[in-house]
Amino acid sequence: MEQEAPQPHCEDAFVDVRGARVHYLHAGTGKPVVLIHGLVGCSENWRKNISALAANASVYAIDLVNLGKSPRAGEPDARLSTTANRIVAVMNALNLAEADVIAHSHGGAVALMLAAMHPKRVRRLILFAPANPFSRSSDVMVRIYSTRWGRALAWMLPYLPAPIQRIALGPMYGGTDRVDDRCLREIVAGLRNPAALRHVLCVIHSWYNEMIKLKVAIRRAKRTPILLVWGARDCTVSLGSGIKLNRKLRASQLIVIPGCGHAVFEEKPEESNGLMLEWLGRDWLPAPRHKKLRPSSSATTLTSRTTPVQRLSRETLS
Repeated sequence: MEQEAPQPHCEDAFVDVRGARVHYLHAGTGKPVVLIHGLVGCSENWRKNISALAANASVYAIDLVNLGKSPRAGEPDARLSTTANRIVAVMNALNLAEADVIAHSHGGAVALMLAAMHPKRVRRLILFAPANPFSRSSDVMVRIYSTRWGRALAWMLPYLPAPIQRIALGPMYGGTDRVDDRCLREIVAGLRNPAALRHVLCVIHSWYNEMIKLKVAIRRAKRTPILLVWGARDCTVSLGSGIKLNRKLRASQLIVIPGCGHAVFEEKPEESNGLMLEWLGRDWLPAPRHKKLRPSSSATTLTSRTTPVQRLSRETLS
């Protein structure tokens, strides 16, 4: 783990949307950037990235409903479309006409649905190992936790000894030794909240149906400039699915970080921050309606046809 950088002052605030209170962290000024965490995450997951992003942008790190510090909102609704619409409602409440969106894992699936449903609200996407319909890596986990015995195990996990929890999270971070103590505490604390755990189990129960919907929806996100960042040792969402997703999203670029697992932005924050700032600083030509996206001449390496597999050496994939 890299040393954590000093953090800027963050506004700790709430906004009321769609009958729920949503917590968010805000820092910086400039063009808005919205950060969306993963399934068992929270806004604090971005603590190593907010400072760098806030130097040039107005950053909003959201706690999704039923997770993080967002108060619990009754029965969870696991649909990607519902979560995407709630993010739009948050943007409306914050007077954000559009934003760059950065997301991780299941939050990446939400961001893809958001771009598909509300393309005018999303300028660009940066997705760290987004959950997607082409990955089969989590099938065993989804099947286990969709059963009665699996759900019982889920309720036990937050109370098991820390070494066992660290082993369980090892594949997510590319190795047990890479699991940061603070990250472990945050995840366990979140899962000890009954409403949060019910929400997570609801998402898992509807996983396959939602991935089918997402597979159809991403066709409408082809025009959105998207940076895909994957850890070469990701065991949660397969790198192979990232390559396929890159091919489907014609305005995307895939970058693979050697030695990292599922949470690249936490494992290598300095490198991740550099990638994000470079991507957000690029100029884009508007895509003509009803035509394939054609990036400007200075950004020809962004198309999925020219970059994905060519940049993946055997050393990177080992």
